Amino acid sequence: MASLRFGRLAAITLLAACGVASAQTPGDTLSRLKSTKTITLGVREAARPFSYLDENKRPVGYTVDLCLAAVDELKRELKLPELQVQFKVVSGADRIPKLLSREIDLECGSTTNTKARQAQVAFSYTMFVATMRVLTPKDLNVGSLRDLDGLPVALSKGTTSEKLFNKLAEGEVNLKLQTFPNNAEAYAALKAGKVRAFAQDDSLLQGLAFADGAADKYTLSTLALSVEPYGVMVRKDDTALLASVDRTLARLYTSGEIDALYRKWFDTERLRIRMSRMTRDGFVRPNKEPGVAMVLGYQL
Repeated sequence: MASLRFGRLAAITLLAACGVASAQTPGDTLSRLKSTKTITLGVREAARPFSYLDENKRPVGYTVDLCLAAVDELKRELKLPELQVQFKVVSGADRIPKLLSREIDLECGSTTNTKARQAQVAFSYTMFVATMRVLTPKDLNVGSLRDLDGLPVALSKGTTSEKLFNKLAEGEVNLKLQTFPNNAEAYAALKAGKVRAFAQDDSLLQGLAFADGAADKYTLSTLALSVEPYGVMVRKDDTALLASVDRTLARLYTSGEIDALYRKWFDTERLRIRMSRMTRDGFVRPNKEPGVAMVLGYQL
């Protein structure tokens, strides 16, 4: 009798465990969206013009618009017009952990597709290609790594620039690196004179300087350290969700709608960033090529 009760208890425990496993089945995000009628987008606080909070603390930007277009596509595909959007601010350091823990469903920022990150997450088609450069005061020109020798350099935590510059400091050049929690604090350190250079993607550096009305006080290095292809970040097991995002981007690229969207964010009174050949090529031939650290000769 005792063994029978034990058997029943084991069966109940197994069924409960199966129920929990079923509720947490990887890649079931679309099913959850149908149930909760809510999708959560991870956005950045100060990654202009890709993803940032405006004066009303509302998430806006180029990547935010692309993600919202993807949400509209999901509404059509899932026949779920009532699908609601929630936003959660993420940082360079916690964007991947928050995606993997399912706190967010799409990461809509300025995240570079890299080989290392591909081991943890998946990326959409490339939607912008930046290059890593260094922002310095006008009186300091950086044309080579030697120009950075001995200088205090600001980095933003959890970024490809942090990874690359730590590699460079191991033997390529004498660097005094200072890591900050985010781009805004790294830029503030440059403004305050606490560092002489801020290493980050050129588009983000330009966004910070133009938004601050200080573009004439700083200069970007002619030295380009890496190629940084941006994509919308998705969990590796969310293949159906990723396919929907890719369909949205492909439609925007082939229809030419991407051009108007690009002008909206990159050709304004306060900010002008010409569309690079690599970005244009990504629209003509959608791809998911990872970034490359040119100064070191390998993929990021």
